[in-house]
Amino acid sequence: MFDTLANRLQEVFTNLNRKGILTEADVDAAMREIRLALLEADVNFKVVKTFIARVRERAVGADVMGSLTPGQQVVKIVLDELTKLLGEKPTRMVLGNRMPSVIMMVGLQGSGKTTATSKLAWRLRKQGKRPLMVACDVHRPAAIDQLEALGRELQIPVYRGQGVSAGDAVATAAEGIKYAVDNMLDVVIVDTAGRLHVDEEMMAEATAIKQAVKPDQILMVVDAMTGQDAVNVTAEFSKVLDFDGLIMSKLDGDARGGAALSIREVTGKPILFASEGEKPSSLDEFHPDRMAKRILGMGDVVSLIETAMETDLTEEISEWDEERLKKGQFTFDDFLKSIKQMRKMGGIGAIMKMLPGGGAGIPDGAIDDKQISRMEAIIFSMTPKERANPKLLNGSRRARIAAGSGTTVVEINRLMKQFTEAQKMMKQFSMGGGKGKGKRGRKGRGGFPGGLPF
Repeated sequence: MFDTLANRLQEVFTNLNRKGILTEADVDAAMREIRLALLEADVNFKVVKTFIARVRERAVGADVMGSLTPGQQVVKIVLDELTKLLGEKPTRMVLGNRMPSVIMMVGLQGSGKTTATSKLAWRLRKQGKRPLMVACDVHRPAAIDQLEALGRELQIPVYRGQGVSAGDAVATAAEGIKYAVDNMLDVVIVDTAGRLHVDEEMMAEATAIKQAVKPDQILMVVDAMTGQDAVNVTAEFSKVLDFDGLIMSKLDGDARGGAALSIREVTGKPILFASEGEKPSSLDEFHPDRMAKRILGMGDVVSLIETAMETDLTEEISEWDEERLKKGQFTFDDFLKSIKQMRKMGGIGAIMKMLPGGGAGIPDGAIDDKQISRMEAIIFSMTPKERANPKLLNGSRRARIAAGSGTTVVEINRLMKQFTEAQKMMKQFSMGGGKGKGKRGRKGRGGFPGGLPF
């Protein structure tokens, strides 16, 4: 997400920061590069024009030109304006006080609407709600079956039309509300039908469902990979349905991100959620300020911490393990646990993108989850004694492990070096007085008092 734009902008700012004094010509040159970067990212050209004008006006002011760090001041201005472009302050979905609250999902076919419905239901259940998903996409083949399959996987109930209402989206929506009332379910999410493009039939059906269920929130799901088409479609939906907010889906599949940068400015509708990935937990509240910082390579440590807190990384540690780790006795079994932690948080690539720099400067291939899988294969090919005492791994044992894991001795040697570095980090942490958390009512983080060792 935003990878291409982020790389271009970071390059521009690196050049600016190298200059001790900025001239107006330097600012204009930087604005040209930023303009090109935004256009290449598929940001709406009118949005680009307005954005550049606002940034330039502030960048050539006396406060910047006379500053001791003019380059950093320009970066701050771009950050401020980028945050405004994305929405400035986070907008939250607000449910009504009635029982049940109703959320209506709309969007084109293929936008990820049904998947977003299940992710939203999963998120609401985590918040203590009792959601029901109602399958009102009666036109797309297998759409209802897809929602039911997702419901079974997440253990969230799904209502589908019964008898004569089976092919009637409006009747199904109304029956779904009644079913929720009868079964004491407090949130209903109505998954409506989409089309390949905006047409009168789809809009008429969506309007009829809106009138029948009177939703507290109407959310439009937009495929980030469709670029400017997403902006145009959103504008069309807004004229007819006047929806409340957007869910940007498939952000992980688009390195440009132009739709997300354009949509708020063009339509005036806030982005409420962003989806990056297939897991139910991959739907997150959209924070304009955090996203702007990620685009500029400043990282998103707050979101990383929140992900760590929300992810179940905890497991009991025995007193023996606690004392062992305090002494820096770090084994390959502990190393495996750290890999497990990273996978729960989305993988090493997802973690690095949230850190300042977004992984810039790290050699290609260093942030590769496939490499992590190969590391796991190597460790699993070791005997329990070898995992507990890596000093046993002589040349013949390494050759055997390479054959068993489908890797090479070179890869095993590389893993041994990484393991040694992690072992040193654990020993340094122990010398610094870090405390593990034992079984007396306390939790540790997968065996690592100091968090991930690498």
